[in-house]
Amino acid sequence: MASVARSCTRLGSSATAASRSCTTRTIASSTARRVCIRQTFQDSSRRGYASGPSGASSRTPYIVGALALAGIGGGAYYLRNNPSLSQAKEGTSGEPRGVFNPTKDDYQKVYNLVASRLEEKDDYDDGSYGPIIVRLAWHCSGTYDKMTNTGGSNGATMRFAPEGDHGANAGLKAARDFLEPVKQQFPWITYSDLWTLAGVCAIQEMQGPVIPWRPGRTDRDVSMCTPDGRLPDGAKEQSHLRAIFGRMGFDDREIVALSGAHAMGRCHTDRSGFEGPWTFSPTVVTNDYYKLLMNEKWSFRKWDGPKQYQDVASKSLMMLPTDMALIKDKEFKKHVERYAEDNDVFFKDFRDVLVKLLELGVPFQSKPEDRMELKPTTAE
Repeated sequence: MASVARSCTRLGSSATAASRSCTTRTIASSTARRVCIRQTFQDSSRRGYASGPSGASSRTPYIVGALALAGIGGGAYYLRNNPSLSQAKEGTSGEPRGVFNPTKDDYQKVYNLVASRLEEKDDYDDGSYGPIIVRLAWHCSGTYDKMTNTGGSNGATMRFAPEGDHGANAGLKAARDFLEPVKQQFPWITYSDLWTLAGVCAIQEMQGPVIPWRPGRTDRDVSMCTPDGRLPDGAKEQSHLRAIFGRMGFDDREIVALSGAHAMGRCHTDRSGFEGPWTFSPTVVTNDYYKLLMNEKWSFRKWDGPKQYQDVASKSLMMLPTDMALIKDKEFKKHVERYAEDNDVFFKDFRDVLVKLLELGVPFQSKPEDRMELKPTTAE
């Protein structure tokens, strides 16, 4: 606002000129010191407040009044046309960002908006954005390297072309775009917290386990983008899985538990090159992935695409070489058997390993006991 006031002083002593500069906005006396722009998801408008500058001494009361009105009107016009400026400084209730400390209730509101959008927007694969939101949370976290302490969910560096264009991240722009209106409504949350919270929301809304989560991630610049090749390649087998997940600090049991995310979603020829869903219910979190691995007969699909498997019975499901590696390797297979036999055992291990994945490399100021469990809307 100081810069607005300074620009107004160039009007000189002419009250008439100052008045003309303010005619673009009519400000009622009861709201002269406040501009309120209400925000809802439906109208995508924003909420902000602008305070007029302190009045400077002047030789005539007319100039004081003209400059004050110009400052307030100009400031209101400026913030209305540059809403990101006011949003960057405000929380959900309009408090300055330096003062605003989000509570669990605030994060629940973010969760609820994500859940609402998941319910309302059914124009994606199998009628749900849920699986690709989980993939976004997984891929932004799965770049962690324990040896260099680089990568992981802290930073949200997939916003930038070097990382966003990695082959393993093909198609994830749809997930990032899906969450952008949420970020606009809650500008105080970082992208890295939003993406991981949204992943938790998607799993819970698809009837998966409740995932403890905590905020504390910061957004970083393009210089922190990770190199390509840190995410799993579905065309490879068990040695590759152990190398990729071992770099992050996961053991065999955790590798198999994380692979259970393939219960959700499907592959696309224009992204990974592979095609098809892993299960018959790709928008519901269950242990069916493990049951199908163990109980169905699988053969190579005869097609022009990369090597993948299809179920013999219906020829409508697929498995990747990395999936089949889980039953070819005896150490992996014993965990596949455990999860196929008991959905509760799978949910417990999946919950624990997902918490670990989403927190890799994050320099939290909070403690693990500060994690919160956000309420699924399906429980209401």
